[in-house]
Order: sequence, then C-alpha cells, then structure tokens
Amino acid sequence: MDWQAIRPGETCAPLPERQDAHLVFIGRLRTPFASRDECPRRGDAENGPVCRVEIDEPWRGALAGIEDFEQLDLLYWMNLARRDLLTQTPRGGQPTGTFALRSPVRPNPIALSRVRLLGIEDGALLVRGLDCVDGTPLLDIKPHHCRHASAEPRDAAS
Repeated sequence: MDWQAIRPGETCAPLPERQDAHLVFIGRLRTPFASRDECPRRGDAENGPVCRVEIDEPWRGALAGIEDFEQLDLLYWMNLARRDLLTQTPRGGQPTGTFALRSPVRPNPIALSRVRLLGIEDGALLVRGLDCVDGTPLLDIKPHHCRHASAEPRDAAS
C-alpha cells in the first residue's frame, strides 16, 4: 500500500517551516512488524508478540525501579507517517478530521501504547502490546499507576 497516496475525500495542509521543539530519542522499539501493513490496529498487552524496548546507553540509569510496575506507557515517534493530512478516509469509512482518528498520520506523529512489562535484560525491556514498525524511535516511558503486588511503595523523592 502507498502510505503517501491521498484517498478520495482527504485533504492536506502545507507543513510549517518553523520547528517548535527539540526531541531526544531515548531508544528504539524492536517488533516483528517490518512494515505498517504488518502492524496490528491496536497492540495486545495480553496475547501480542513479545517485543524489546531498547534503551540507549545514556538513559539506562533512568530504568531504576521500573521493575515495580506491571504496565508502562510508551511514547514513540511514528517516523514513517505523513504529517500533512487534515482529513483522512479510513478504509471503508467517510472522510474524518485527523484529530478524530487514532491514525498514525498527524502533524506530530506521537503514539502512546500501554504495554505489559514482562522482564528486563541488559538495557532493554521485554513487553507485550506494541503495534509499531520495527526500529521506531522511543520518546519516553511512563509507569502506569498499578504496581506489581509484591512491590513496596516508593517515596516520591527517591
């Protein structure tokens, strides 16, 4: 499928020349999905494939305490997505505004996936629940509020 093609009913906007922010990728997501066509519509944190969240060396110290959590929210940059569509026509659907869809095509292609943490090994997290192309850049990791039952509560200052 040509992901750059415009479908009937879709409209696009010129991209601005300015840049408003500087982002730092902290790692890469390793999945079995080689293309967008292979990616599921939503990740499955219970039965999906085991994927690796590879953390770049300078950021590995920030993983301290992450083992206390069952679920994590991963923010990542959908680097293969178009950024100029105002309206999109989902398969079999009607033209719809980009902000009313969960499509990866958006002005700032930031995605959020809630994943299940399965384990940690040598600067990488093993998770289930990703739905992105292999090699997707990682922006951030945030623990979901539920901790493992065996985890001791941590002081907010620690």
